[in-house]
Amino acid sequence: MTRLPDATDDAVTTAFAGLPALLDRAPSLVSRGRLLDCDCLIGAMARPFHAAIRNGRIVELVPSPILMRSWRFAYRATPQAWAAYWQAEPTPGWHDLLALTKRGEAVLEGDLYPFMTHLQYFKDLLALPRQHFAAAVS
Repeated sequence: MTRLPDATDDAVTTAFAGLPALLDRAPSLVSRGRLLDCDCLIGAMARPFHAAIRNGRIVELVPSPILMRSWRFAYRATPQAWAAYWQAEPTPGWHDLLALTKRGEAVLEGDLYPFMTHLQYFKDLLALPRQHFAAAVS
């Protein structure tokens, strides 16, 4: 039986959809990722997004599934993990992307080279919704 999406699922999907706009307002982060060009799958386990990142900018962010769409790596987590990660002050174990994978709340798969090479970029990119998420679900 398929689980129906709840308010947290919808809030996480909305937060990811707004990620390109948040990134555009962070020029230092774009600059840090200027050498990054990759296609990846990011987001919630059941509703991830295909992201095309060129020169540190998200040039395309499309909800999956898209048939025959390739990606280098995927980082997906449960909606509850994203909600905990995006708190203003996340608790230990919920504060870091790699901590989420260690807890079993997130999955990192595929070619890890671009992710690990640009780890701080991805940590900062995926933390951008933190400033807006708590207000959205309150």
